[in-house]
Amino acid sequence: MAEIVEYYGTGKRKAAVARTFLRPGSGQFQVNGRPLETYFPIELHRMAVKTALTLTETEERFDVHATVKGGGVSGQADAIRHGIARALVVFDPELRKKLKSEGLLTRDARIKERKKYGQPGARKRFQFSKR
Repeated sequence: MAEIVEYYGTGKRKAAVARTFLRPGSGQFQVNGRPLETYFPIELHRMAVKTALTLTETEERFDVHATVKGGGVSGQADAIRHGIARALVVFDPELRKKLKSEGLLTRDARIKERKKYGQPGARKRFQFSKR
C-alpha cells in the first residue's frame, strides 16, 4: 500500500489550537471539513491563513487540511497560519529563515488576562466613593 506523504504542524493563537496537514496537491483548503471560503467568509482571514504559502510560493503545491478548536474567528485564522508555517519547516528546513524573518513561526503569546477578585474585570476597578 502506498504511503501518504503529509507534513504536520500545530498552530496556536489565544485560545485557538489548529492541527494542520499539508499534502501534495493542487492548493485546496479544508478547515474542519469545509472549504476555506465558507469557513472564513471575510477576505482578511483568508489572506491571513494563506500568508505562509504565499510567502514561500508553495500555494499550488499543497492541499491544506486543518482542524481547529477554541477561540474566535481571528484567533482560529492565525492559529492555522502558525500551523501551516510550522508544517512548511518540516517539509523544507531551508524555508525556516524566510518564515522566521516574517514572524510566522513565533507563537503570539498574548492571551486574555484573568479577572481579579475585588474588581469587575481584569483591570477595571469599582467606582471609588470618597463619601
